[in-house]
Amino acid sequence: METLTRPTLLYAVLEKRQWLRFEVFQRQLEDAGARAAEHYRNSRLATVNVTKLTFKRWLAGEQEPRGDAATVLEFWLGHSVKELLGPAPKRKVVLARVPHDASLAAVHSFDVRFDSSHLAVNGLLPGAGGVWHLDGLRNFDGTSVAVQMYEAEPRGDTVVIGPEDREHLRYFIKARRRALLIAALGARGADDLYVLDVAHARRQLLMPVDSLPIPTAYKLDELVYGLLWAALNVDDSLLADDQALHVEQQQSEAHLAQPRSAAARAAYPELTDVGAVWLGSHVCASYLRRHLNSADTAPVLWSRVQYGGQAAGWLLFTERHQVLQLMQERAAGAEGAACCVCCIPEAAVKNSERYERLLLLLTMALMESYGLTVYICTEQAYSHTAEFVLAPQRLAVVADWLSPDAVWHVDNTSSKNEINSLAHALDHARAHSITSASTSHERLRQAANYLECEWDWLVKRSREISAYGIGGLLQLRSHLIQPSGVERALSFLSESASAG
Repeated sequence: METLTRPTLLYAVLEKRQWLRFEVFQRQLEDAGARAAEHYRNSRLATVNVTKLTFKRWLAGEQEPRGDAATVLEFWLGHSVKELLGPAPKRKVVLARVPHDASLAAVHSFDVRFDSSHLAVNGLLPGAGGVWHLDGLRNFDGTSVAVQMYEAEPRGDTVVIGPEDREHLRYFIKARRRALLIAALGARGADDLYVLDVAHARRQLLMPVDSLPIPTAYKLDELVYGLLWAALNVDDSLLADDQALHVEQQQSEAHLAQPRSAAARAAYPELTDVGAVWLGSHVCASYLRRHLNSADTAPVLWSRVQYGGQAAGWLLFTERHQVLQLMQERAAGAEGAACCVCCIPEAAVKNSERYERLLLLLTMALMESYGLTVYICTEQAYSHTAEFVLAPQRLAVVADWLSPDAVWHVDNTSSKNEINSLAHALDHARAHSITSASTSHERLRQAANYLECEWDWLVKRSREISAYGIGGLLQLRSHLIQPSGVERALSFLSESASAG
């Protein structure tokens, strides 16, 4: 192996951590071997040792560790043997502390729990962070975000990243990129993980402080993961489509001028899946504003939302909030109350993860917060019904933005036969709804039971997150979405439960 003209990365890492003395390295290697043996369930790894001569050759990049020794080194230091024996970067390297084994085990357990998560907290480059891949499942395109994990200690209602990580922390957050910090308590004997957006951390560290607190409310559980999974996927896809959506938005006026319009998904191959859904939502919301006038009877919305990815549109798209506001306005002074019927068959519940179903519950809470009574129909036969709004006996407006084949489908009719047919479907769905209580609190509780989500836990977590706000979790960058829907839903869940 060719002798390097500058130190190896292995040399730089050990020098940074003051492990260059052979006796110190030998002790650290023995400890790492014991941990690796337990992690990989391979007792041979606990007996790995090295001579002083071999150690010097490793440091110089003249001899490559092999077999069990290579396995222990890679497990211990977080870099491949090839990287460790390669040259250290010429630039200044700011190294993070090696995560505690229990913290790495907590990360592994987390990935096992969440099918769409692939969290690697050790970066391939020295001084850089890791990466968190988030699969898109049914409705999203998938995305990734830079992450860095630090050991923390509990302090009151926060966990604190201490001054020993200050240098690397400031180094990591300097770049104006999307990134997340993960605080782990493995060294403290706990397997909980906590998350904070780098933009929020950057603002905190503008002050002369040595430590960075993260609220325990930001614990990385099903609710927080669901919010991050949805927000990061939606935000990144919309940013990727920003210019294309601007052009299409300008051209949508021609479609809105027609009495009815539809656009196939194949007509917009350049858009991400999220971008196509946003465009459909925009066209449908604009169409509703033009055609849904005041009526004597409060309007009724039929929504085809069934999965968490679809619920994310209701929670984050600005246009969806405008639709709910429109429903609320049209119901003011009218007979009856505005309501929404969602068809969520049992198959959709069984085929989705709990964090997806929590997003559905938040969407229902958002709708209820605008005065809409939410009903849940479970019959599979209604699951493909296009989204529409009915002002009984007056007008029906189809505004479907969640079709798997079309970006949008808009139409309106005053035909008595068609209106009677839609009204019959609505009446049947409401009569057989699994939510039948007279208060929002009880209806949401019934929905939680159906969606197999723990109600008391959800209320507790909603209250905790609402107390801090979600600004530390969700730093949205696209101007097409807003976090206020999530905040409103969380707050409404907390308040309605208290009132109930």
